[in-house]
Amino acid sequence: MESKCFQQVADFPVAQLHGGFSQTLVQTPPSPYCEVCVIVPVRNEAETLTQTLAALAYQVDLEGQLLDSKRYEVILLANNCSDDSVAIAQNFAQQHPSFALHVIEKTLPPTEAYIGRVRQILMDEAYHRLSRLGRTRGIIASTDGDSQVSPTWIAANLHEIACGADAVGGRIITNQVDRAALDPYARACHLREVGYRYLITELESYIDPDPYDSFPRHYQHYGASFAVTAQMYALAGGLPPVRTPEDVAFYNALVRVNARFRHSPLVRVVTSARQTGRTDIGLANQLSKWSQMGQQQQSFLVESAAAIETRFQARHQLRKMWSCVLNGLKPSYMHVALLANTLGVPTLWLVEEFAQPYTFGQLFEQVEQRSLLEGIWLSRWENVKIEQAIQDLRLRVESWRRDNKLLRFKS
Repeated sequence: MESKCFQQVADFPVAQLHGGFSQTLVQTPPSPYCEVCVIVPVRNEAETLTQTLAALAYQVDLEGQLLDSKRYEVILLANNCSDDSVAIAQNFAQQHPSFALHVIEKTLPPTEAYIGRVRQILMDEAYHRLSRLGRTRGIIASTDGDSQVSPTWIAANLHEIACGADAVGGRIITNQVDRAALDPYARACHLREVGYRYLITELESYIDPDPYDSFPRHYQHYGASFAVTAQMYALAGGLPPVRTPEDVAFYNALVRVNARFRHSPLVRVVTSARQTGRTDIGLANQLSKWSQMGQQQQSFLVESAAAIETRFQARHQLRKMWSCVLNGLKPSYMHVALLANTLGVPTLWLVEEFAQPYTFGQLFEQVEQRSLLEGIWLSRWENVKIEQAIQDLRLRVESWRRDNKLLRFKS
């Protein structure tokens, strides 16, 4: 029986999103009951791959009952591997015949042998497989070869999509053993950053709330746990052709098309805290940088609480003004000028931008880029030590919590 969050659409487009790669990866057609296509890019992950696959093979629903294996499949692309990753994956597939695991091995040319391209190839394949089934709300779900999804990972993603989300970012937690083995300064920086980012997220939920991403939520939208409907994947233009961070670029593409994005606390993944990564950007690289900072006795500097709060307030005002323009109401020049000054952009430029057929996501992206170009915003706010930023954020968040409770009491 068709799940309520999926529907058959006969004319769902099966377009080639990225023309540079048209070969079908998986020859076996998907199960007609398939609702979720999980993609796993792998390059030399022999150490963790068995755990990664086992976590996906033994999924349960939100009540703890074994999830029907026909409802999802896994496509693993091992590219340019020099270890036993392929043999491990193939052996796992043979030992678990009811688990729909498709193992693909490829040696890509140097121009394509990077994570952004590999994840793009996989997500395009998942899109085409779901579209052939007519599942516009079918889910393309991404994880990594060094990560282990929680037992309810698929069910939680299904739940969030059924509740109206177009895309879901999962909570990514570093492996406890790996974390304990980190350089003390790197470990302290990592834990402080997590706290810092959570405080920012809560502050944002009070100042500029998103009705589709209400608190409690987290702040992550990365490849180790990323899910999107096939329909929204196509609408956003697919995974952008960037080397890295391709997951952040895709999140930004979703924001541009006003996707309903949920940072779900229900969706959880444990990932490696290794310090040797596959790219120049990412957690491994950041952990390595923190270790070097500790050796050089450098402070971890971040954006101040005042700058963060001001940006959220300005974005909220911009959103309200954009909504007025969308409804045919013209804001006064004075109000636009005040907002432009806060944002650090020219007033006449902002007036002209309001006249463009932008989504709000597109408008705010233009504002951020212009503000960076002008340099005014950065000149106003100096970065501070993360310890100070956390202390100030706690005070601001507590103030907003009290105000929020008071408003709820009065209503």
